[in-house]
Amino acid sequence: MKFSGFRRDNGTIGVRNHVLVFPTVVCSSEVARMISSQVPGTVHAIHGCGCGHVGEDKEQVLRTMVGITGHANVAAVLLVGNGCELISPEVLGKELAKIGQRVETISLQDVGGTTKCVAEGKKLARKLLAEASRLEREPIDVSELVLGLECGGSDAFSGLTANPSAGMASDLLIAEGGTAMFSETTEMLGTEEILARRGADAEVSERIYEAITAAEETAKSMGADIRGSQPSPGNIEGGLTTIEEKSLGCIRKGGSTTITEVVKYGQKPTKKGLVIMDGTAYDVMSNIGLLAAGAQIIVFTTGRGTPVGSPIAPVIKVSTNSTTYEKMKDNFDVNAGVIVAGEGTIQSVGRHIFDEITEVASGKLTRAEILGHCEFDIHSVPVL
Repeated sequence: MKFSGFRRDNGTIGVRNHVLVFPTVVCSSEVARMISSQVPGTVHAIHGCGCGHVGEDKEQVLRTMVGITGHANVAAVLLVGNGCELISPEVLGKELAKIGQRVETISLQDVGGTTKCVAEGKKLARKLLAEASRLEREPIDVSELVLGLECGGSDAFSGLTANPSAGMASDLLIAEGGTAMFSETTEMLGTEEILARRGADAEVSERIYEAITAAEETAKSMGADIRGSQPSPGNIEGGLTTIEEKSLGCIRKGGSTTITEVVKYGQKPTKKGLVIMDGTAYDVMSNIGLLAAGAQIIVFTTGRGTPVGSPIAPVIKVSTNSTTYEKMKDNFDVNAGVIVAGEGTIQSVGRHIFDEITEVASGKLTRAEILGHCEFDIHSVPVL
């Protein structure tokens, strides 16, 4: 089975052909936005990281930045620095050179401030855009797709309609030789045994236990009741009552296949099939972690209505119920609420989502892309 995508010189496969203007530090975020806003056709990201990181936090932030700026959906990247930060354009650019990413760099302090940096940045961005425009789509086997699975603003229908349908789509992709990843470790609490039984071997099963146990211990160490945020007030209003209930619905988006690997936040898997990313449950940060780990497309299910998208990848929105779908129709690509109405099944909606994935991979725009949703945030590890 084929889709139409972009084959990069370094062997990776993209479903979009973006030129990304990326600030290496929060101090240059606004300048990156100014440059991108004045060069139509480019995209940009705004974040609060890049300085003051040490140890594990530095490793995670740098890994995530490399994964995003070197993403297969990014034809080229303009790195915009301030000049005195920890993760500078030079530091990040060196890592990108290792993976063969096309990159240009600029720094506010080097060129003499905002006005000059924007002017020079626009020239570099236009050059990269001209280069990227020469690339064309070609037939690619669907086994090259890496799918990210996310749920946010969940309700009582999430585990009954949209999540199992997304899981069905995941199973279909994996049957074609592709890869699917799901995350949100705190939303796996209480499901350890279920997930561990699906591990490819004892090592994978042990990693599942370790990740979920660590998430629970971290929550306990804060001296606060995790039920203050899991389930969230919106989840509770939507009919969820306990974290275990939420977790049982959450993991259904992982389908029914064997779990081949557990990776860190933003870490690329080394195996195909179904992968767990040990990461945060915050929707935007989770999305970015999945993308940094190599997902080219995200399927995002929601019952309450979460509009977020991404600057570098299509996010397919699936509503868990028809009421939310009709209320926020502009934000949704698929309505899994038809299952409750008896007008569809998990199998038929799962096939619909899978077909949507291949069409979007070939260039069809998602509602989030059309509306301009480009939310971005990096999950950093609190250290100092």
